[in-house]
Amino acid sequence: MNQSTDTLQIRPATAMDIGALGGLLGWLFAQEADFAPDAAKQERGLRLILEQPAVGRIYCAVAGDVVVGMVSLLFTVSTAEGGRAAWLEDMVVHPDWRGQGIGARLLQEAIRQARAAGCCRITLLTDAGNVAAQEFYGRAGFARSAMVPLRLKL
Repeated sequence: MNQSTDTLQIRPATAMDIGALGGLLGWLFAQEADFAPDAAKQERGLRLILEQPAVGRIYCAVAGDVVVGMVSLLFTVSTAEGGRAAWLEDMVVHPDWRGQGIGARLLQEAIRQARAAGCCRITLLTDAGNVAAQEFYGRAGFARSAMVPLRLKL
């Protein structure tokens, strides 16, 4: 069910958006191989980012007064690049709103904001089998890395 994007805006997320953002993360983590939705964990993580702008930023796509998509950036330092770098941590558009360019607008905003924050690189992870996401990021200039992600759960 495609909706109208005539009034769509991309803006920084606020604490008032946490419920809607948590719902979007539920959609995202339900389709990822390594994660599962957990509303309490997602809310806690969102609050940690929103309360500490030096840690990262969250941007949301809003149609009217409905949050329909989000992207989050986390900041770090790259010794390889000799400067600030960003992780594109979460990127999701509600299924009812996909296919209308909202994800592309969110991604471009994330790239613009990372540049404005002085980042020299954005790194992201996507499921190995999610070819559509890999092609989407490729169209925006992201390239496959020779690095292999490893994870230790603590």
